[in-house]
Amino acid sequence: MVHWDSFADERDHALLLQEKGTFFVLQKILHNCQVLLTDHARTIICYSQAPYPVWIWTANDANAQEMELIYRTLKQHGLFEGHSFNLKPNVTEFFIQRAAADGVELAVKKNISVYNCPKPVAPTKMADGQLCKCVRENIPQMVDFMVDFHQELGDSTDRNMYRAEVESAVNEGRIFFWQNEGENVACCYVRYDGNLASVSMVYTCPQHRRHHYAQSMVYMVTKNVADAGYTPMLYADADYVPSNACYQTLGYTLCGRLCTIG
Repeated sequence: MVHWDSFADERDHALLLQEKGTFFVLQKILHNCQVLLTDHARTIICYSQAPYPVWIWTANDANAQEMELIYRTLKQHGLFEGHSFNLKPNVTEFFIQRAAADGVELAVKKNISVYNCPKPVAPTKMADGQLCKCVRENIPQMVDFMVDFHQELGDSTDRNMYRAEVESAVNEGRIFFWQNEGENVACCYVRYDGNLASVSMVYTCPQHRRHHYAQSMVYMVTKNVADAGYTPMLYADADYVPSNACYQTLGYTLCGRLCTIG
């Protein structure tokens, strides 16, 4: 019988450090979440808040019996009700088949490629404009960008929650815009954990796409954090070829894979 604890300690962090790029987000939310279940050895289940997925870390050699236990535990805690899940591909396959046996349809919503960037590579041509740090007067616009970003993903949106996130990140200097002719046309976040710097929420306004703004912005942010001594990393939709190709030209290399199911 597995004993689940509702707290994380050095054992959990040691497990995640073995795959610290792939489970960067899980490492960040371990001590700030609504649900945490861990046996400190083989499984970590963690849910922060809507609209974000439940994260599930499993040992690479997890067997069917362990996956069945995880499945039953999620059901017992009501986590199949309206949630999606980020997990490893082998566990994804088990969950989809197991849910089907219960008459529940689970499907892959997104295949995720995890990249890191040992050495940034400049694009062949930089876009017009420049990188700017988001300041307090930009907060309303950044909240609008976050709402639009999550709506495009089909997520639920909470403007008040986003505003709190943006205010905190602005105070820490972690949000950037690409600005052209005085207009903010694209944005991204940076989140730090140890020696890793995760570039996230890369978003370009629809009317300004196909001008390579995001590519130039991501390169400049990547170079800046690398010059500061961090290893840049990011998550990308594995099935969206243009963004993967963009990141690869900037020096990002594949280091892991995840699936989002729901």
